Amino acid sequence: MTADHPSTPPGEPPGTAPGQPGTPAQAEHPESILLDEPSTADLRAKVTQAWQEFARSLAERLPALPEGAHVELTLDPTASGTGDAVYSIGVDVGAEGRLSARAVGNASLPDGYRLDRMAVADMIALGWSPPGVVEGSGEYFGLEGTTADANRIAALLSRTLRDVYGAPHPAFLVYLIHDAEGEPLPGAPLGTARSEFGPGRVAEADLDEALVEAVAAQTEQNDVLALEERVRTVVSTMLKSDSDRLQVDSDGDINIRAGSAMVFVRVRDNPPLVDVFSPVLTEVRPTERLYVKLSELTNRMPIGRLYCADDTVWASIPVFGRNFQPTHLMLAVQVMTGLADELDDRLHGEFGGKRFFGEGDKAVRRDEGEHRTGMYL
Repeated sequence: MTADHPSTPPGEPPGTAPGQPGTPAQAEHPESILLDEPSTADLRAKVTQAWQEFARSLAERLPALPEGAHVELTLDPTASGTGDAVYSIGVDVGAEGRLSARAVGNASLPDGYRLDRMAVADMIALGWSPPGVVEGSGEYFGLEGTTADANRIAALLSRTLRDVYGAPHPAFLVYLIHDAEGEPLPGAPLGTARSEFGPGRVAEADLDEALVEAVAAQTEQNDVLALEERVRTVVSTMLKSDSDRLQVDSDGDINIRAGSAMVFVRVRDNPPLVDVFSPVLTEVRPTERLYVKLSELTNRMPIGRLYCADDTVWASIPVFGRNFQPTHLMLAVQVMTGLADELDDRLHGEFGGKRFFGEGDKAVRRDEGEHRTGMYL
């Protein structure tokens, strides 16, 4: 694995660690270190904002933690598809605000998921000490600092998770914050990352319970019906509604409104697949410039794709139906509802066409008899 971004923040010499002379800790906000190039606007800007919020929340949380507290930041292997590889960072709070961080190294990673030479160099450039150098670090990269350096340390940890460990978005992170006795410490969420404690985890527990009940009620049905029922249970749990109150159209698709956009959830049987999709724009003229734009946006998306078919711009995120994972569908729905509502406005302003709930939108003019697509395929 290698980093996709420069390892050293602008104006900072490689290897500068938190708290070193000449590096003002509190004066530099964590988001300033996380800014990407202006050319990576659009979707990349939204992802960057999410990382900025995560770093800012972490920087605010660290100084407030009591002595003996522990913070664990982990790239969710289920959501990210890293299998048995667990990329994580642990931070311990000591006396007088001392912070001791440990980041997983190659000794703890399976073959195929170990950091290559460039990634290891990136770790050192960010400020980590090689495994075993910091006392007590053992097989982990080590970092020492204080809560006075919270801004810089939060940015460093965020860049490690993003640039070296490959987390595409903070939503792929799971975090745990507890005291010396292992009891959870209350506090504001770390951006879009998911807490091992709190409402997010309770929602997943409720979802597991709801799925057990749904599966028990469908024991005599075939796999397709079982998958369809599971999907309905996941979506209704996310929307805090009963499954029989979901909006379902004549095609059997679940309808979810997201601002000026509409998101559909469709279960396919061959092969078993759940498609989370949205007609971002309809009645839009397909041009080379539009195709180039959609290709660029797709390349910047952590998951899913954008494409144009029959004068309609579609956004789609597929979820495997075989060995169905509810958390994968939850992530797909969360990403799609935000993506569709954001993109339809941007693309409409640049290419015209009609948004699903765009009152007053005008379609491109066409010759009589020329094919035109409505809201649905």
